[in-house]
Amino acid sequence: MSETRILLVLAGVLTLLCNCTSTKLRGDRIVVSVYDQRLSLIGKEGPVKTYPISTSKYGLGSQPRSYKTPLGKMYVCKMIGGGARSGTVFKSRRPTGEVVRPNSPGRDPIISRIIWLEGLDRYNHNTKERLIYIHGTPEERTIGTPSSYGCIRMRSRDVIDLYSRIRVGTRVYVKRSQLTMIEMPLATRLITASFKGIQSERSGNIGLR
Repeated sequence: MSETRILLVLAGVLTLLCNCTSTKLRGDRIVVSVYDQRLSLIGKEGPVKTYPISTSKYGLGSQPRSYKTPLGKMYVCKMIGGGARSGTVFKSRRPTGEVVRPNSPGRDPIISRIIWLEGLDRYNHNTKERLIYIHGTPEERTIGTPSSYGCIRMRSRDVIDLYSRIRVGTRVYVKRSQLTMIEMPLATRLITASFKGIQSERSGNIGLR
């Protein structure tokens, strides 16, 4: 079996184990990595779970009407949509009664859950007024790449899961850089360490040739 296949199998097994053991764990803070396009939920005992996300396709910043994702320290100021069906469409933060399926053609509403953010830094104090949310999107095929209009987008099943693990007041930190090893769950750390080990071994072999 090739090294790549071994890593893929390891990733699948460890992710399954991580998801099983983290079923009922809650988080105290959220770290969003723009570089990784991932969100990490961290609890008192350490990282709980990571999710793929999408930040703005227009880049990073807090300028009004810029459609950019703000950086820095924030907190969850309001949570909307608890109990709503997956795919429920929200307009002005109210359910419209419509439900859309993932990757519905020509549709890009806010769906499933809304986690409203408020800035804590001087430069992102207007985050709430800019209507920056963590929310579900039907455009799940774009998750993992910068494709939003400023908000942090998630797949419906992921934002529903995240919503159930946090509360109003949960701290959020959005950063440019990669997640650190201590910001990753055990499964992700093991996969990353294995991949780096293989890369180092390959580099060493190349050097001996």
